[in-house]
Amino acid sequence: MKINGIIGKKLGMSLIYDDSGNALPVTLVQAGPCTVTQVKTESKDGYDSVQVGFSESKRINSPQKGHQKRSGGQFSILQEFAAEDFDQIEVGQEITTEIFEEDTKIKVTGTTKGRGFSGGVRRYGFKGGPKTHGQSDRHRAVGSIGAGSSPGRVWPGTRMPGRYGNEKATVKGLSVAKIDNDNNILVINGSVPGPNGSTLRIEIQK
Repeated sequence: MKINGIIGKKLGMSLIYDDSGNALPVTLVQAGPCTVTQVKTESKDGYDSVQVGFSESKRINSPQKGHQKRSGGQFSILQEFAAEDFDQIEVGQEITTEIFEEDTKIKVTGTTKGRGFSGGVRRYGFKGGPKTHGQSDRHRAVGSIGAGSSPGRVWPGTRMPGRYGNEKATVKGLSVAKIDNDNNILVINGSVPGPNGSTLRIEIQK
């Protein structure tokens, strides 16, 4: 069975050392185990994919319980992945970290940390206003947001203070540093989106 990815939970960051003694930042991820809840096919559903469930939960509604009954579990998180050899994939099968190998190129999708309402300096890295010449209250202001006569309005999309973070983000070009198949833990080079405990989607990057 060859499935393209897995669902996991971010545990936190750590350090490992390479053969030359250099310290490398890594992220620890509890990847799976996931369970196949549905196999979608071109003839029946219009496209091919494998739906997997993660994070056991008793608090799901009746339609979800019926949908997941054949898999033998109840999961709060369902996602779909591409796969190969669909004939070898069955509902109820378990997906673990064994689908990965060390140095496998991956991309990780998660939800970034929510920062609340933030100003232009924090949200976009604006320089701020001058610190002298009487500018006592403009140190972190955004400055001009448009001309007066023409266009006489603020263009949509102008960078201004507002809600920052809590958005879907994907980081590509990461790689698997180490794998603990006994505990289903992936050690990923670099950082991934989201706070500790958040859900991640880990896919093999073609």
